[in-house]
Formats: sequence, structure tokens, C-alpha cells
Amino acid sequence: MKFMSRLRREDGDVRGAAGAVAKGGALQYESVVSIDSKSTMGVRFAIHRISFGRRLDLSRRVRELSRRAEFLAAGTELNEKIEAGILAQEIDAMYLQWGLASIEGFIIDDEPATAVRLLEKGPEDLVREIVSAIKEQCGLSEAETKN
Repeated sequence: MKFMSRLRREDGDVRGAAGAVAKGGALQYESVVSIDSKSTMGVRFAIHRISFGRRLDLSRRVRELSRRAEFLAAGTELNEKIEAGILAQEIDAMYLQWGLASIEGFIIDDEPATAVRLLEKGPEDLVREIVSAIKEQCGLSEAETKN
């Protein structure tokens, strides 16, 4: 039997599970993962790991926008295609705000970087890298991330 949890392997053993380490006989799970940026040297960002509750929250947030974007993308009118592109970017912004826990080594206009500041004034390469890492943490395939 395959388990849906990333904490438990098929053999039932939980030692060495992704994001979990044994400490004093108890399994300790880190709810964030830190990543060194590939696009911006010296920058390190932390993103939330997926959990049942966080996946549910994200699904609720993205559900309606995704449906509408998919519908518009199937349209033939130019304005429908443009609107679908805008909605896809809004979904990516939602992922960033939902999934970014912190960012180190990056200042925007003399203030520490946050998800909102990154969206408003940050470099697009870094934003796309973080969104991609968040989607990967959610277990989305490349085809799913394009929708």
C-alpha cells in the first residue's frame, strides 16, 4: 500500500522522511524548507512545506481563479487570452504570498524583502524562482503549474 503522507514510507518506517529528523526518540518535522537562490546570489528564501491544511487552504484560494483562467484560455478572442494571462499571474502572486515564509539577503528600497514587496518592486527572475519552488513543494507537475 502506498501512503499519501510524505512522512511515512511504504514500509511504515518514518526515519529519514522528508523534512523530518529524529531528536531524542521523537520525530521532529520542520514546516519550512530553506533554499539558496540560483538567480540572485547571496539570497536565501524559506518556503512552507505542504501539509494537509495548507493544501486545503491553497486549493480554496486558487479554485475559482483557476477555473476562470482555464475557461478564458480556451477562448478564441484576444481579450480572453489576455485576461487568462492576467489570471495566471494573479495565481502565481497568490502562490508567492501563500508559500513564502521568509527571505534573507535581499533589501528592496532600504526595506527587508517580503512577498508583497517582491511582487511590487522585486526582480521577476527571483519571483519566478520562488513561485517555482513553492509549486514544486506542492508536488505540482510542470503541466499543472502552467494552468
